[in-house]
Formats: sequence, C-alpha cells, structure tokens
Amino acid sequence: MSIDIKLPDGSIRNYDSPVTGYQIAESIGPRLLKDAICIEINNTFKDLSFSITENNTVRIVTNKDLDALHILRHSSAHILAQAVLNIYPDAQFGVGPSIENGFYYDFLFSNPIKESDLLNIELEMKKISKSSQSFIRSEISKKEAIKLFKNQNLKKELIESAETGEGVGNESVSLYTNNKFVDLCMGPHLPNTGLLKHFKLTKISGAYWRGDEANVQLQRIYGTSWFTKEDLNTYLTQQEEAEKRDHRKLGNELNLFTSSEELGSGNFLWKPKGAVLRDVIESYSKRAHLDNGYSLVNTPHIGKSVLWETSGHLEHYSENMYPPINHEENNETYYLKPMNCPFHILVYKSDLHSYKELPLRYFEFGSVYRYEKTGVLHGLLRLRGFTQDDAHIFCTKDQINDEVKTLLSFSVKLLGSYGLTEIEADLSTKPKKYIGSDSDWDNATSSLKQSLTELGVPYQIADGEGAFYGPKIDLHAKDAIGRRWQLSTIQIDFAQPDNFNIEFVNSDNKKEKPVMIHRALLGSVERFTAVLLEHYAGNLPGWLSPNQVDVLTIGNVEKYTDKIIRDLKGFRVTLDDRNIRLGEKIHNSEKSKTPIQIIVGEKDYENSTMAINIFDQDNNKDIEYKEGIKIVRKLLKEPEFNLNG
Repeated sequence: MSIDIKLPDGSIRNYDSPVTGYQIAESIGPRLLKDAICIEINNTFKDLSFSITENNTVRIVTNKDLDALHILRHSSAHILAQAVLNIYPDAQFGVGPSIENGFYYDFLFSNPIKESDLLNIELEMKKISKSSQSFIRSEISKKEAIKLFKNQNLKKELIESAETGEGVGNESVSLYTNNKFVDLCMGPHLPNTGLLKHFKLTKISGAYWRGDEANVQLQRIYGTSWFTKEDLNTYLTQQEEAEKRDHRKLGNELNLFTSSEELGSGNFLWKPKGAVLRDVIESYSKRAHLDNGYSLVNTPHIGKSVLWETSGHLEHYSENMYPPINHEENNETYYLKPMNCPFHILVYKSDLHSYKELPLRYFEFGSVYRYEKTGVLHGLLRLRGFTQDDAHIFCTKDQINDEVKTLLSFSVKLLGSYGLTEIEADLSTKPKKYIGSDSDWDNATSSLKQSLTELGVPYQIADGEGAFYGPKIDLHAKDAIGRRWQLSTIQIDFAQPDNFNIEFVNSDNKKEKPVMIHRALLGSVERFTAVLLEHYAGNLPGWLSPNQVDVLTIGNVEKYTDKIIRDLKGFRVTLDDRNIRLGEKIHNSEKSKTPIQIIVGEKDYENSTMAINIFDQDNNKDIEYKEGIKIVRKLLKEPEFNLNG
C-alpha cells in the first residue's frame, strides 16, 4: 500500500503504509517533530497520532502557528478540569472551550469556590503539566458513555440530548483520556500535558448551564495560556493597560455616550460629541464605498415573517431574534431585522439583471436588532441594537476569486486608514448545521483560502465556525497594545440565491443564479468606535476627533480669534475665551483630549503669530499666522483612500 502526502510547499512524500502526523513530521526533520502540535487535513485539525490511510494534503501545525494557540488553550481547559476534579472530586463539570486569548471551564461545586482558590488549582495544573501525560483519543457508544459519566449529570445531559459540541455525536462519542481523567471531546489536543507551561487562571464568573437562564448557574473559571513566558507576561501587562483604555470609561470622560435604566441594557444614547465622531467614521467609509463601485441602498427595520422563513433565519437564528410583532388588523406577523441581507436580496430581485451588470455591490449603514443575553452585553462592544456598514455583492461564480480579493484589499486598506494596520484572519469552515450543498461549501472555502494566500494575509482555520449559510473570513486587527479585535467579515453564500430564487441572464441568454457575498467591514459602527477609542486611548487623530482644535486666548483678542475660526472653516473648532488662567484652559483642553491647541494673546495679535500645541509633539511658539494655519490644516487632513494605489 502506497500513500502520497502532499505538503504545503507542493512537495510530495511517499509512505509504504498508513502514516501518522508524528511519522510525517519525523521524516521531515527533528526540529519540526519537536515543534509539532497537530496536523491539518482538508481544513480539519487532527492529533499527531491520527493515522492517514489515503492520499492527502497535510500541514504540520507547529507552536509558531496561530492555529496552535487554539489547540493549546483547548488542552488547557481539559487540564483545568482535571485539576479541579483532583481537588474537588464531587464537582460536576460541563464544557470547556478555547476562547480569544484563553480558555474557560464551567463547574458546579458543592460549595462555591472563591478567587483565592484559583492559586491551588493553578498549582495542581502545574503538577499535571510536569507529569507530561499523553492525550489519548477513543470512541465509545452513547450507552457506554452514559455509564462512564454516571456521576456527572451535566455530561450525561450532553450525551443524552445528542447535541453537537464537546465530543457528542449521534451514535457514538469521542473521549480524551490523560492519566485517569476522561472527558468528552472531538479534539485535537496537545501531544502531552508537558507542553502547557505558561498559563494563569484569571477570574471566576457565573454562567448558566448551556446559556439558558432557566438552568442551574455554574461557576466559570477563566484562564489564559501561551507557548512562551514572554507572551504570557506581555498579555498580562496588556490586560492592565486595557483597564486604563476601557471605552466605557473614556466615553464617560469625553462625554461621548451614555446609558440609562429607562433605556434598558444593551443600548446607548450618543451625545453631541459622540454623534460627531460617529458621523466622521461613517462619512469617510461611505465616500470610500461610493468611490469604489458600491451603490447605496436603504431598507426598513422590520419585515414580514415570510421573509425570515425564506431566508432561514427563523429556523436557524430565531434564538437571537426579538419576539414577533403581531398586526391584528390583517393577521400578519413582523420581526425586527437581525440582519440586512434579506432586504438587499429583495432590492436585487426587484429588477431584471444581465451578466454585464455583475458584480452588483449594495451598501448600507443598516441598523439591526439581536436579542443578546444580559450576561454577554459589554458597552459598545456587544449591544442589542447596532448599525452595520453592510454590503452585499451579487456576482457570477467566475467572479468570486477576484471579488473576494478586492473585498479583502478594500477592507485591509480602509481599516489602515483608521490606523489599524496589523491585520490577521480567521477562515471559518462548515458548521454542524448548515444549508447548501457540500460542493458549494468546498468551492466557497477554497476561494476564500486562495484569496487570503494570494494577498499574503496571515490566517488560521476556525474549524466548524462558519455561519449556517456559508464559510467566511473574519479579519482581526491588532490594536496599540497588541489585542486582537474581530472586525470585518466576508462571507460567500450559495444558499440565499436559491432560497429567494434570484437570477441573472447569462451570456447564452439563459437564467442563472448569482453568488452572494456578505460583507461588513467595520463590523458595527458602535463596536468600531469602541475599538478606536481603546486603540488610541481616547487620543484620536486630528481628522477623527470630535473637537479638532481648541483656540485658547490670553487677554482681549476677539477680532483675531474670529479670523482664525474663519480661516479654519470646515474644521471642528472650539473657542475658550473665558477670563480664567491659561493653565486651566490648557488643562481642560488636554482633559478633553483635543489634539491641537492654538494659543493667542495680544502680542500674537500685534505680530500676527500664534502658539500651537500638538498632542504627543513639541509645543511651538511665535509661528507666523499663515504658516500656523497651514500646519493645522495639514495635521487635520483626512487620509487619502486609494484602493488601487
């Protein structure tokens, strides 16, 4: 029996019999074997011990790959559960996934634990790590699994309900065992516990079992883990800095937005300065879209139930939708829109289209409404009502690759204009529940992967994390302190054109279904504003700042300040001519984080000069008037956006 294994560089290695990831890594070199964490086969991750029995393309995932952190943290969650059960043998344990920058596991304790107990659990995890226990995968029947977990009610419920998740299948379940600890899990895992060396448990919070408030409340233990001590320390320092940059704190200090009990959780009111900031963000994005082949559309906030039935949202997304609005007069049911896409499809469907028109790109700042549980709401980062910069592209199958590359380039460059220049991606593949054919999913996933590779955007696979209607790319931007924010989404959709029966006339004068691509670039205006505030620590660049210039006076210079304000017409300028000390005026301006201060006194009026203080730069005095105005205009100029440049 001969097996050909194709590697990412295009080379092919031949093996005489079924081969494991270990053996492939070892045959390439000892350094690769030492660094290997798992293997990737057809966008699916497997343990290094997985036996490959037929020709395949294989990638060895090492501890230097972004994907490896997910494996590390998933294994960390298992070791956390093992440590907890060692110390608290009567504890019930639920599920423990990896999450952004860390992991968690949910437990039900006989007596709730405290934050101070985390140190003992950490010490037990270190013992498990030092013992270098191997993770061993196996499969057993559901009946056997229920017997195995007879004292673990949460695990039994997962098995009995046959929900997709931690190792639960329809006929059998997969297990991972290290030492005497056994857990439900699909894997993969680290080769052994010894690879988990740099971790810290960070906090405890409450969490309802399976996210349902009607269920028992568990204790969720959070942690973070990294492959190097340096990365761990960097992250912990970053978290300290993040507290200072919290957008909720900055929003209050800068008088940008507010919330109230009457408004309800998950909603915010934008004050005048905040509304200006919002408008600047939106206007710049809108101009970039209009200059690059997009057409503006505008759609309502509610739609009849048949719309959401056709789109599949009522079947696949109803738990995130608000309850129906019943219209008694004509016995019709309406829903607040959780997404804009069905409306954009109706815009497309309202006209006949030729292949010569495609691609068609519809763009809208559309507000959507999603019922989020109270526990997940978080300032502007997670809301119940928010506005997406939503675009939907209708194209032919032949246009997919070029269109996705254009979308990627557009997204990366526009994010860069706002100052977010370090971009990475997640490629989310087919989930357990999906609509559309397997071949369409494979074609869509290949197109996304090819575009990322050709544009050189680093990415990792988010296995099974695609939406129910198609695979997607999520772009993540690193901020000033290294945090990774999920922003743009690009999603190919072969299903909705079928659902709504939309068509175009092809070159043979026959009707054909277009491909639909969903794309939100900023994600949502609210979330993006929060990210910018935290990225810049509130010190927004001049073109973005709600108040761009403070003109501060010494003495009576009214005619001079009138001239300055006239010559800076079109910019956002505030005059402070109160009869108070200059030091107090400067302090107030700095507190409001105005990027530029122009200071003028009676001598400046006489000499036609000014002083200019610029955030994070040296202060300048006695600048000639025209030169000063020129400097200010240059500092406040919007960045140019050139997609092809």
